[in-house]
Amino acid sequence: MKLLFIADPLEGFKPTKDSTLAMMKASWQAGHQVFHAQGNTLGLKENLVSAVVCQLEIYPTAQNWYGIVQQKVTNLCEFDVVLMRQDPPFDIEYLTNTWLLSRAESTGVRVVNSSVALREHSEKIAILEFPEFTAPTLVTRSLEEIRQFHIQYKDVVIKPLDGMGGMGIFRVGVDGLNLASIVETLGQNGIRSLMAQQYIPEITQGDKRILLINGKPLPYVLARIPQEGDIRGNLAAGGKGVAQAISKNDLKIAEKLGPILQKRGLFLVGLDVIGNYLTEINVTSPTCFVEISEQTDFDVAKHWLVELELLLASK
Repeated sequence: MKLLFIADPLEGFKPTKDSTLAMMKASWQAGHQVFHAQGNTLGLKENLVSAVVCQLEIYPTAQNWYGIVQQKVTNLCEFDVVLMRQDPPFDIEYLTNTWLLSRAESTGVRVVNSSVALREHSEKIAILEFPEFTAPTLVTRSLEEIRQFHIQYKDVVIKPLDGMGGMGIFRVGVDGLNLASIVETLGQNGIRSLMAQQYIPEITQGDKRILLINGKPLPYVLARIPQEGDIRGNLAAGGKGVAQAISKNDLKIAEKLGPILQKRGLFLVGLDVIGNYLTEINVTSPTCFVEISEQTDFDVAKHWLVELELLLASK
């Protein structure tokens, strides 16, 4: 197969922990052709979507891990599957790329995760479809509404809707210290919507990442444990990743959401769970492949590829 990965620049990959690279390596080792394009090269001409595409060779070394065979503008219809792995922020350029990918899909290109599903699933707001699994949550631009939410729940977390990697996440404790300043700064004085959630103390035991592949959960999760003095378990924010067998409660959440999300074209999903509560549904570029694979006997990237081959063979 010919697999095109739309992702951030190759030189920015972290070879020892990058999930997209793990997918590329598994694909290359299985004999497939691997290609890469940056999202900012997507364009449309005469109703065909193209990108500046590099055909890659993948090497086993951590340094100098790839070679470029050739680079040229290529129509997306030439690939068996286009894998959308562009990192947030979900800004107008990201949105434009999903529109372009929708045009490509209308001409028969297979895009994973689907462009429509990417547009329709805000990674923060999507949890509100499943209130039985979520902690008390508020989405608003209003400082006064967040004040009242804080009065009711005493200890809250405030975050922007378009962040990733733990960026812009603040905890406001019982004393309410700096609440107004945090809301005004993050919300740009009422211009941007924010999410407030009741603080979940179990964050000290880890922000668990459950990976769903083709609607089914992996047998292991990665508990991302915050550094001392921090509430963010995100690996990008310095959290420590510890692989664990999936718990009964996590499995309950995954088995409820998996088939629903899979039917919507979401082949790869990262559910974030703190304690017993679902906190995010990550669909743009879910990670943690490498950490789970290194700490268990489960090769996540190989499993991902087997499921992808089955998906493509079924259509």
